[in-house]
Amino acid sequence: MSRIKDHPPRVFFRCGNPFKILFPKTNNARISPNLLSLLNSFETDLMLSIRVLIPKDDGNAILTLSWMKEAMASLCETHKSIRTLVTDLELPVSDLEENFIYIYSGITLKLLELCNSFTSELDRLNHGNLLLKFAFSKLETSSCSEEIFLSHLESWRQHMASKNPRIENCGAILSSLVESLKQHHHSLSKKKLSGKGKVILRALYGVMVKTLYITSVFAAVFSGSSDNLCYLTIPKEMEKVPWAQAFMELQNMVNPEIKNAFLSGRFTVIKDLEAVESGVKKLHKTVQEGSVTNVLIEVLKKSVMELSEGFDFVSKETGYLLKTVISARDAFVGRLWTEYEEELGVKLPMIICVKRLVCE
Repeated sequence: MSRIKDHPPRVFFRCGNPFKILFPKTNNARISPNLLSLLNSFETDLMLSIRVLIPKDDGNAILTLSWMKEAMASLCETHKSIRTLVTDLELPVSDLEENFIYIYSGITLKLLELCNSFTSELDRLNHGNLLLKFAFSKLETSSCSEEIFLSHLESWRQHMASKNPRIENCGAILSSLVESLKQHHHSLSKKKLSGKGKVILRALYGVMVKTLYITSVFAAVFSGSSDNLCYLTIPKEMEKVPWAQAFMELQNMVNPEIKNAFLSGRFTVIKDLEAVESGVKKLHKTVQEGSVTNVLIEVLKKSVMELSEGFDFVSKETGYLLKTVISARDAFVGRLWTEYEEELGVKLPMIICVKRLVCE
């Protein structure tokens, strides 16, 4: 990864919060006690899931593969929760007014793109570990010269410093995610929201904020660019929601840590990978000096093995999120399509519905 210039974090919703228009004071039904209980439960769980990601002592736990694994797992649980909330609310399509499904479909379609990009990058990084393992195997053979071994180490470094086109496109995906929400402004502002509609859209706001932020952190870390890191502000009318304070605490702790890592000009901001890079640098030097020891090699081998496991864990959690999102999309699309079939009195091919939602 190349050295990074100091770029200010991207501020999403700088032109106004897309969800603010969903809650006009004169256009919403009051939330009943039962609905309020469901909403409070959802938002409290969201707050707890965010707090888990805030390091208890300092920022040393941030930017590790362990933290990234927990962040992705937390995001997966949040998307499971929004599906559960819709089920608990027992919303008919007339209450959803189809808007929630269209909004969620647009959000998750781009989230799937981001997850695929992250998985691609994790595979690329893991391939670097294979290059190191091959270099170690060559070092153990008497036929491997110093020049050949050093060339393997250099191949690893070049590979790790290369760019992944899919990651390079993450910034555009994040920006388009915000733009896709803005497209719903005019239509949603003209419609009245029932109590259930207000609950689901407010819950969706929390999901959107958490999703945007965590994916922006991943995009920034993998791309090595603070251009992909966002800073989200909570509008005044939403400042008292249970998760708002926890979210700001998380953001205010993670963002400076990432910016400082970029400013330091480190080889990578992922601390587990940085430890391996440091070991490779030491090994490179000792091989040139002719003073390489088995202890140094074994320590580096262990670090590489742990790094591979870390990449695998993050990749698996990303895969779980993909499955969760796809499952939720299928459930919501199926729910809407069933209503269409009942209204028309005919059996319609599901693929038409999927295409319609994707186009929206």
